[in-house]
Amino acid sequence: MKKVGIIGATGYTGGELLRLLVQHPNVEVSAVTSNQSPGKSLTERLPSLTGHYDLKLEVLDPEKIAKKTDIVFIALSHTTAMEPVKQFLNLQKKVIDLSADYRLNTATQYKKWYGTAHTASYLLKKRVYGLSEVYREQIKNASLIANPGCYPTGALLALYPFLKAEVLDTTREIIIDAKSGVSGAGRTPSTKTHFPEVNEGLLPYNIGTHRHLPEIEQEIASFSKEKVNTIFTPYLLPVNRGILTTIYFPINQNLSEKQIQKILSCYKNEPFVRCLKQPPNISTVRGTNYCDLAIFKTKNRRTLLIISAIDNLVKGAAGQAIQNMNLMMSWEETLGLTQAGLYP
Repeated sequence: MKKVGIIGATGYTGGELLRLLVQHPNVEVSAVTSNQSPGKSLTERLPSLTGHYDLKLEVLDPEKIAKKTDIVFIALSHTTAMEPVKQFLNLQKKVIDLSADYRLNTATQYKKWYGTAHTASYLLKKRVYGLSEVYREQIKNASLIANPGCYPTGALLALYPFLKAEVLDTTREIIIDAKSGVSGAGRTPSTKTHFPEVNEGLLPYNIGTHRHLPEIEQEIASFSKEKVNTIFTPYLLPVNRGILTTIYFPINQNLSEKQIQKILSCYKNEPFVRCLKQPPNISTVRGTNYCDLAIFKTKNRRTLLIISAIDNLVKGAAGQAIQNMNLMMSWEETLGLTQAGLYP
């Protein structure tokens, strides 16, 4: 039995980690932190976990927490995770970072998009980007995982097979249109995510400037042998969970249905990628670690519509983090993650 610490336990991502780890047979949560609520009962801040945990929230003290943990999940906001990650690694702990602090390949890119100098840039070459289905073998030997962002997860799992198959028409742009539930903005209150502001609306935001764009472009470049131009537009949906991503993918040849299925065969044995005949729905993956995919041809035969649906808090965050932990520990990859979706 391995002992796990959750740093930033009372946010949406931390809470989702705790919900999922309740049913994990190989771990015991031994430490939970919240600098805003030290000394309070965990279930006072997360009542839905009542009966499952008897833990007090602690101030983040890496040396103290390291003494009672083997694996640490860092569920802090960007720029605030950088130092704790470094400290826990120095204390010989395996670390899965759910912030953006270690996702980008270079400190220059990080400073450009996050406005802060990276104080542990030497770790960027040691970390593994935790897109489980793509970097499985590297993850198995890693001590630091940079868990992907939610938008990148939905987009990259959809793009990967077709970029690897080299069927992209590189003279045209990939257009990524992604709509996310409000929980993607985190638990801290904001006028932009206040219920009356989002209810009955649909808002595009951070057009051309969203911080997940360089992450998406970075991984697309690693999948493709040629330069790829990308347009990414995120939208805020008036729902709690889910990301629906529609990708307009220009192709350099007319693909038959048989050829499309052959391209998708790379996901044939993936436990958490489901290739569908009908359009995916975010309600179907709610509460699960699944990514649902569907591919449609357009009449002009020059563009594919690739549509994915994930739960941004599970496959887009906590679930993928646990999947990565399972890989790091050489456990069955699906442990703690086999629950069906919520319905209705």
